[in-house]
Amino acid sequence: MASTNDLKNGMVLKLDGGQLWSVVEFQHVKPGKGPAFVRTKLKHVLSGKVVDKTFNAGTKVDTATIDRRDMQFSYMDGEYFVFMDMETYDQLHIDRKNVGDAANFLIEGFTASVAQHEGEVLYVELPAAVELVIAETEPGVQGDRSTGGTKPATLETGHQIQVPLFITTGEKVKVDTRDSSYLGRVNK
Repeated sequence: MASTNDLKNGMVLKLDGGQLWSVVEFQHVKPGKGPAFVRTKLKHVLSGKVVDKTFNAGTKVDTATIDRRDMQFSYMDGEYFVFMDMETYDQLHIDRKNVGDAANFLIEGFTASVAQHEGEVLYVELPAAVELVIAETEPGVQGDRSTGGTKPATLETGHQIQVPLFITTGEKVKVDTRDSSYLGRVNK
């Protein structure tokens, strides 16, 4: 239990019958008339839905403990992604729905942050950018554009992104894991 006066960004609250909500931003408001209150923006941990919620100042809220651990992706086992805890060497089978969009960028040996609450996996979080090899892309044709053009390219994970025309098959590129955008070439 914590008071709304103790809220911090990133804190996870248990609201509405045990649902987990992460505090994105908060603001303490002391109007000229009436009692003080706390205006918050909360993000649902599982669905990603963002809502605005207002609490009276000093109200008690239930907090949740989220255990985040760095784990290494080992292999696919049917529909499950198998991660290994680097400290205990325990293996954890995580369902595809809990891995989410991170599945587009996972290759064997990648380290990801796995968030759990009471033993249940909530989500898998990758670094903001990863380095992957272009598995396949067509050669870019010079003169096919009026400004810097792009073309589709398939990463070694099978995920498709847009890259500049000068990128060739076999090159290593840096990709933003949040929006699948090309960030640049990786020098060997």
